[in-house]
Amino acid sequence: MSVIDTITSNEAIALEEKYGAHNYHPLPVVLERGEGVYVWDVEGKRYFDFLSAYSAVNQGHCHPRIVGAMNEQAQKLTLTSRAFYNDVLGQYEKYATSYFGFDKLLPMNTGAEAVETAIKICRKWAYEKKGIPEEKAQIIVCENNFHGRTTTIISFSNDEGARKNFGPYTPGFVKVAYDDLQALEETLKENKNVAGFLVEPIQGEAGVYTPADDYMLKAKELCNKYDVLFIADEIQTGIARTGALLAVCGSCSCEGHCERQETYSRPDILILGKALSGGAYPVSAVLADNAIMNVIKPGQHGSTFGGNPVAGKVAMAALEVVKDEHLAQNARKLGELFRAEMNKYIENSGIVHLVRGRGLLNAIVINDTEDSSTAWDICMALKEHGLLAKPTHGNIIRFAPPLVMTKDKLLQCVQIITRTLKDFE
Repeated sequence: MSVIDTITSNEAIALEEKYGAHNYHPLPVVLERGEGVYVWDVEGKRYFDFLSAYSAVNQGHCHPRIVGAMNEQAQKLTLTSRAFYNDVLGQYEKYATSYFGFDKLLPMNTGAEAVETAIKICRKWAYEKKGIPEEKAQIIVCENNFHGRTTTIISFSNDEGARKNFGPYTPGFVKVAYDDLQALEETLKENKNVAGFLVEPIQGEAGVYTPADDYMLKAKELCNKYDVLFIADEIQTGIARTGALLAVCGSCSCEGHCERQETYSRPDILILGKALSGGAYPVSAVLADNAIMNVIKPGQHGSTFGGNPVAGKVAMAALEVVKDEHLAQNARKLGELFRAEMNKYIENSGIVHLVRGRGLLNAIVINDTEDSSTAWDICMALKEHGLLAKPTHGNIIRFAPPLVMTKDKLLQCVQIITRTLKDFE
């Protein structure tokens, strides 16, 4: 047996501390194995996973259909680059565009890459189709957004931890308040060079900040009115997480998988990642119709790994699982149950004053300041009780279990959470 097979938690953490860049602050748990809603650490302790790799593992850890598709393709052909065709990419593009209702897909690997891709497409469309003077295009973004950490993206971030000492920053972005239609329209009215509006249907990293039910729909109507592209970043919220295939569905009655795209605020550009692969492989994508996507010509954008055959097979399997196992409907039903149970607790709580979210993307707001350690301490206690979650913005704890969660298991988790919170009252 090799040394790595017998490593302890303390040894694994020490190795990362010594040899890895310190760009994360993980909870001190070293995971070795996962299955469904569970993960196990190297000492064999089992935990409920209530983060799902930031909603990448919607289909559950190591789903056999997804892993099977990955293994089968990996033994045949892993990478050709886009210098040649491969026999999987076209099948994947056809499947995914039909699944989400768009003409074309541009394949990438990570969420931040997909956001950068959408920005490039939007700008090129602005110059070649809308007629905005070159170098003048503006993209509206929302305050407290999170779209990644590349240089361009942090240029329009409010997160000083991600921004400070990484300048100079990329120009061309205008910030407006989130969930504020008046602020959006005023900016659209005042600036004739706006090319697009980039928005998260729910601001996950900002604390699962959930806008009004009609915000997405009315924002899309404003974009139509001012001939601006509506760009939905569904990297974290998409693919059934919020109780619908896409979070821009909001509270529509589609039962999780829209067949009539006009029933929701259909984006002009859709950005996907994370659960597009079920967490098994880095897969992201940008989808749009021909009138937009066709501005990209050979040599103007690409990726060596984007569109590789393993990614295509994995993504198709991941999307099939979502549909076949009715994960959107399950997320909607269990999300309502989770918030109802937490609200019962909150009625008599001094430590928690709010639960919010949609589907199985939820958060509780701890009754303490953002610079306090209370939320972190609660997450450490939850770990000891067999449930893994992580704070965001200091006093907020996000809860996002895999969508293969069952009612009985969810109620067990609610008991763990409420029992832990009582210790902090």
